Amino acid sequence: MNYQTEYESWLNDPRLTDSEREELLSISSDENEKEYRFGGELEFGTAGMRGIIGCGKNMMNVRTVMRATQGLAEYIATLGEEAKSRGVVISYDTRRNSRLFAEKTAGVLAQNGIKTYLFGDVHPVPMLSYAVRYLHTVAGVMITASHNPKQYNGYKVYGEDGAQMSPEATAIVVGFIEKITDYLSVTSAGISPLVLPVPALVDDTYITALSRLTLSREAVEKCGKDLKLVYTPVHGSGYVPVMRILKQLGICVTVVEAQTMPDTEFSTVKVPNPEYKETLAMGIALANEINADVVFGTDPDSDRLGVALKDDKGEFTALSGNQVGILLLDYILTRLKEDGKLPYNAAVVKSFVTTGMAKAICDDFGVALFETPVGFKFIGEKIKQWEQDGTHEFIFGFEESCGYLRGTHARDKDAVVASMLCAEMVCYYTYIGKSVYGRLQEIYRKYGYVLDKNVSFEYSGLGAMKEMNAVVDRLKTVKVNAFGPFKVEAVRDYSASIRRTASGEEQTLDIPKCNCVYYELAGGSFVCVRPSGTEPKLKTYYSIKAKDEASAEEALSAVQQSVAELLK
Repeated sequence: MNYQTEYESWLNDPRLTDSEREELLSISSDENEKEYRFGGELEFGTAGMRGIIGCGKNMMNVRTVMRATQGLAEYIATLGEEAKSRGVVISYDTRRNSRLFAEKTAGVLAQNGIKTYLFGDVHPVPMLSYAVRYLHTVAGVMITASHNPKQYNGYKVYGEDGAQMSPEATAIVVGFIEKITDYLSVTSAGISPLVLPVPALVDDTYITALSRLTLSREAVEKCGKDLKLVYTPVHGSGYVPVMRILKQLGICVTVVEAQTMPDTEFSTVKVPNPEYKETLAMGIALANEINADVVFGTDPDSDRLGVALKDDKGEFTALSGNQVGILLLDYILTRLKEDGKLPYNAAVVKSFVTTGMAKAICDDFGVALFETPVGFKFIGEKIKQWEQDGTHEFIFGFEESCGYLRGTHARDKDAVVASMLCAEMVCYYTYIGKSVYGRLQEIYRKYGYVLDKNVSFEYSGLGAMKEMNAVVDRLKTVKVNAFGPFKVEAVRDYSASIRRTASGEEQTLDIPKCNCVYYELAGGSFVCVRPSGTEPKLKTYYSIKAKDEASAEEALSAVQQSVAELLK
């Protein structure tokens, strides 16, 4: 069935609501829009599904949400009555239709005889992950599009361990979803005794779990009340839990009032992504006004933390996710070692596109470092593995995209615990007469300067994902000897789980497969190219090791030019 026929079928279906029909009529003369909405289907993968909000098969709406939920319900039914009685917990953020999608999800599950816990208000990703574990549910659903622009929303599914659902389980769910060809056939129950509120104790015990992870109580007691910290939730779900944990610690916090209230349009920022300095602009302006020490910002589902702090000139600089990760890694290992609490089998996990400096730090502390594909669920899998076999003790996990986790209370990125740790880190360095920025420079001097940068190329249209994957597939067929001044020492083809050295030797990679090409460069630098799994962007990652910042910038420019020529 072509897109025009599919469009007409939906438009003339009597089950369509008046508002849905009105929306479809408004695009009747726009062939590009009709093709986008009905020429394909919104894909459901290991990261769930994410798309632009609107009516159609390739959009985020109640029809695609209920269809996905029906597939999830049928999967849970195969697990037996005990799984249905354990149920599913659902959370949502401040985006357009998030509460509506959450209610429809709960209604479809109830219609299938599955108990559901529904949060009464917006709650972050890490609290959903925690709730799955605390309530012992068989699954969890988070309605969010994370840091994407305002026109997006999404649907993420979590397994019983609190991590995003495994690829194996996801494949089964997708099988059930694909059998539902009539999108308008799925219905959602109204008020049902199977839909229960999430107990308030979940919030309380989550905060308690985080407070047990503090590392510098004395420093916080001495310096917390005098610390000037500016925080913005960027209209998202982090406001209540972040403020609660910081106040409980005794940290003085000033909030950006204009960005505390939920706003589906995120009207004060271009994109609600704290990775960008522009998103922290109002926080930085307030910090300059009150002479604050540090600025924090969290994204709509509060799994990412952005940080800005004063440099040696007294001006605010926005740190990259890699820099915050380096600082937290160094701080956590330092404090555990100082207190004699660093386990003999301590382990750190990062995605393979995250800064190469992590290895130097871990090696210095005698801590094992493991790499995973992009996606925090893979870090969650490592935690689960080590809990079962006891070979390592998880200390810290992070990704370059401002995602961090300490503790095993959750199995996804947690900007709430990251806010707590960063705040006490500032107190700790203040307490010993240093600054966080000064410590970052010490780290560079000790381990060598590393410049990390990400560049994304945007794609559009129905064929975006296919086009991006084709680019990566082509790279696997092209031999590259060097990027700029760096020789290529080895190439990792993660789709085939093979590492090939420049001399032609091959070894198998023990890591989950994904479509990605990674170039190991001389001296410990790397270049990596991969398609995003959540937005139409081809991402390139650079980690350039050099004697100083100026040398790294010069080398990066040459490497980027080489990559640009390769991608043409």
